[in-house]
Amino acid sequence: MDGEFKKTELIAKYGLLPRDLRKIDSSLLPHILVRPTAILINLLHLRVLIKHDRVLVLDAYGTTDSYTQSVFVYDLTGKLAQKDNSRQPGGLSYELRALEAVLISVTTGLEAEFEGVSGPVVRVLRELEEDIDRDKLRHLLVYSKKLGTFEQKARLVRDAIDDILEADDDLVSMYLTEKAQGKFREENDHTEVEMLLESYHKVCDEIVQVSGNLVSNIRNTEEIVKAILDANRNSLMLLDLKFSIGTLGIGSGAFIAGLYGMNLKNFIEESDLGFLGVTSWSFIFAAVVCAYGMIKLRKVQRVSMWGEQGKRNRGNWRDVAAMPPLPGESREERLKRSREAKHQAWSVYKQRIPNAEGTNISSPVVRRGKLDEA
Repeated sequence: MDGEFKKTELIAKYGLLPRDLRKIDSSLLPHILVRPTAILINLLHLRVLIKHDRVLVLDAYGTTDSYTQSVFVYDLTGKLAQKDNSRQPGGLSYELRALEAVLISVTTGLEAEFEGVSGPVVRVLRELEEDIDRDKLRHLLVYSKKLGTFEQKARLVRDAIDDILEADDDLVSMYLTEKAQGKFREENDHTEVEMLLESYHKVCDEIVQVSGNLVSNIRNTEEIVKAILDANRNSLMLLDLKFSIGTLGIGSGAFIAGLYGMNLKNFIEESDLGFLGVTSWSFIFAAVVCAYGMIKLRKVQRVSMWGEQGKRNRGNWRDVAAMPPLPGESREERLKRSREAKHQAWSVYKQRIPNAEGTNISSPVVRRGKLDEA
């Protein structure tokens, strides 16, 4: 509540560097900077300077998230009002209690924001399972963008805490009270602050994992919706092709009727069966054209890994796989050579084993046992 400060005053009073305030003031990326006499924190809505005996909250009021900052200041006041119990088991010093208040406010804000984002996403995903609507897809697109932004924000906070956990010298330098009293710890003696950061790192990691799963559900739903729309589009195209084939058949029959309907002498109009014959032939020709078109359409609908030539010549894939290819040998030649080897083995088997007639060479017993002996 002290008022406004100039950056030069903060740098001179708290022993900072200009680049430190630049990361806090202008950078949107989360940072936890440890300096010899202070800890600078820039996480989401909080910009905090922690000393061994005071905490400076930068721009606490007048921002778009002033309510969350007000709650943080209230919680921070309650934690700092406690007596210094760092000598007791499980107790924390002044700066660590301030750091815990910051992490609590950040993780609470992430959880509240995730609940506000995930609720509409889950509702839209549930509605899309029952009915696919354009408005629902548009809402899903908007919510997926918000969720992606939130996931990136939570991931950056987790990475900022993770970077501090990987630096042992920064963890030791966070004991500002002991440094002010002239006590210095060894490089690996930072159990309290490490456990504190790890607990909130797990909370941030859980939020990142849950939001990532929700993003994956959105992507899977989008893929399923695309597959359904593609199937419906294919059905409409198939229906259009069937109508086109029917129109082609009717047009073919009408072509014959049109030939006989011209004002030209063809001497069939003198016959009593002329009308019936031409009509019957027109219907038969139209039916043949429609049937031929439907057969071709049905062949096009069939999807195969082998293709048209592979369907006729693929044979048994086990026979082809068992025979190693020769240089320059085609697949058909390899299949033929495999069949000849199979018949030759069967001939040897009939000579060595009596009463072999009627035995199937493809049976497991013959293939694994007696045929190997032969």
